[in-house]
Amino acid sequence: MKPGAKLLRGPLPWVLGVLIVLWIASGLYRAATAPEELTWTEFQQVVTRGELADSSLEATTVGNRTDTIEGVRRVGSGDVPFIVRYSPQVNDEQLRAWIATGRIASVQFDPEQPTLLSSLLLTIVPFILILAIFFLLIQNMQGGGGRVMQFGRSKAKKVTKDTPKVTFDDVAGAESAVEELREIVQFLAEPQRFIAMGAKIPRGVLLYGPPGTGKTLIARAVAGEAGVPFFTISGSDFVEMFVGVGASRVRDLFAQAKLEAPAIIFMDEIDAVGRHRGAGLGGGHDEREQTLNQLLVEMDGFDASTSVILIAATNRPDILDPALLRPGRFDRQIVVDRPDLAGRRAILDVHAKGKPLADDVELDVIARQTPGFTGADLANLLNEAALLAARDDLTTIDMQHLEGSIIRVVAGPERRTRLMDEDERRTVAYHESGHAIVGHALPNADPVHRITIIPRGQALGYTMQLPTQDRYLTRRGQLIDRLAVMLGGRVAEELRVGDITTGAGDDIKRATETAREMVTQYGMSDALGPVVLGQKDSQPFLGRDLGHQADYSGQVAFRIDQEIRALIDEAHDEALEILVENADVLDTLANTLLEVETVEGALLAEVLAPIRLRADRGLPVPDHSDPQQVIATLRRRAATNGHLSTTVAAAGAADASMDDGGTW
Repeated sequence: MKPGAKLLRGPLPWVLGVLIVLWIASGLYRAATAPEELTWTEFQQVVTRGELADSSLEATTVGNRTDTIEGVRRVGSGDVPFIVRYSPQVNDEQLRAWIATGRIASVQFDPEQPTLLSSLLLTIVPFILILAIFFLLIQNMQGGGGRVMQFGRSKAKKVTKDTPKVTFDDVAGAESAVEELREIVQFLAEPQRFIAMGAKIPRGVLLYGPPGTGKTLIARAVAGEAGVPFFTISGSDFVEMFVGVGASRVRDLFAQAKLEAPAIIFMDEIDAVGRHRGAGLGGGHDEREQTLNQLLVEMDGFDASTSVILIAATNRPDILDPALLRPGRFDRQIVVDRPDLAGRRAILDVHAKGKPLADDVELDVIARQTPGFTGADLANLLNEAALLAARDDLTTIDMQHLEGSIIRVVAGPERRTRLMDEDERRTVAYHESGHAIVGHALPNADPVHRITIIPRGQALGYTMQLPTQDRYLTRRGQLIDRLAVMLGGRVAEELRVGDITTGAGDDIKRATETAREMVTQYGMSDALGPVVLGQKDSQPFLGRDLGHQADYSGQVAFRIDQEIRALIDEAHDEALEILVENADVLDTLANTLLEVETVEGALLAEVLAPIRLRADRGLPVPDHSDPQQVIATLRRRAATNGHLSTTVAAAGAADASMDDGGTW
């Protein structure tokens, strides 16, 4: 319904309109029938010339205001009523003189007697107008409706048969989540089969995962498959400017769902109302906490026979209140993660429907080139490819468009309007060549796929490295090689440009963050051992880290800085050695970039072919068949860094207690 139509619902706007029309009409009538108003000078001339049609005048006293004299004067062949202001202090003497000389027969003074209708209008109409405007404003703020002050009513939308239907067949890349929810749908369709086994309906299901992985799409598929009333609402819809509205809306939402049970409630972005209680800065009453308390009561107060299930989605499960996550409220917590290779291939098939793909398109190749992409990223990728094809006035989408759309999603659109002089282009060419050569030479770095010096997004150039497979763990050697690749651009500037620029600022920032995490979060420093030092993510808005002190001494902080600097220096030296050994390749690649701007495919392989590859620098694996060798290897590692770890001490104690027949 249009916003203007909402104002016409209900009697209040019509009553207000009638009153306004009557008020305007009354004003026009009074203006048309009002007598002629004369000044006192003009009134003197009328009396002196004897133009009074009736010398008996009437004067009206209105409170403390100046009196008014009314009369009729002759104008030509007609009579015209007039009115003149009269002040007793100024005009009383002259008025009495006219009466004494007979110019005026008499003046009758009468107090004004207002009518009942005029009194009511003057008293009540202003208040009616003020109240009407107030109620209309409140009604508009609350979304209109036939009734006003409906603050506590839920804003949930009920999915009906007219809503476009989405089923589990439209969901790809999240098979585990679909299977879990398929069981929920089966329970609603055939509850007796589960009740016969003594099973109870789950109270709630929490979907969590990175943005764009399809949590809301899965919920829409549940609505399409369940065939039961489905209510959808966002967590922010419970937040309002009035106290108590959030809790009231929660009560109303669950009341509606129970009336139509079996039913499903889907609450998107539940972290808007489900954050930790007691969090935040300052004290006092928290409206959000009151809403959360009511939600907890409603979920835990379910009657199993009502068959109402709450499905919620969030990107931040770590900040939800523990009472909300316990069994009995959210019995199932389903992770909807980024899709793997097979999932990406299935998602591409779903979004490729209806798009004219050329014969050379290989979606398997695109799936391998997009590790870490979410479902939303892949949908955007195919849409960008379609836009590129339309821009080229083609009727099909070819492989070049798809690969170009990958670059647009990762690095942003090209900015060919950004003009750089030759010195800057040369600096960017050597910078990106440094990244590429170090990345190609190190065994644990991802393969180099594309190099360009065409500005994209905020970058003046970029080197694209794509992993050969999905990874869920990262080894220490991979992180060390990654540090060297990050610093490869800065080292190339030092070798060939003769100065350093701000272009490596983001590389240095990411390298420092990676090195700090290696030391403080992953326990990859032999000098400090496998200890977590400090908070990884500080969130002052939760109120948990306010005034937080470091959980390590100043001496340990100094050692942390030393270890971070050692990792950065080691990576810098590694990149320097590689680029010095392959100086000829560095010049060739930079000159090629200056000439063609983008190097990839066969040309890239040809330029990088002469690079001398480095050996893997992973930690030596001890021979576990010999316990003495294991202990000796661990002790050598610790002695190298001046640190005897508890692992070595424990290994030595175990060795002292072993007999000849023991096994390691």
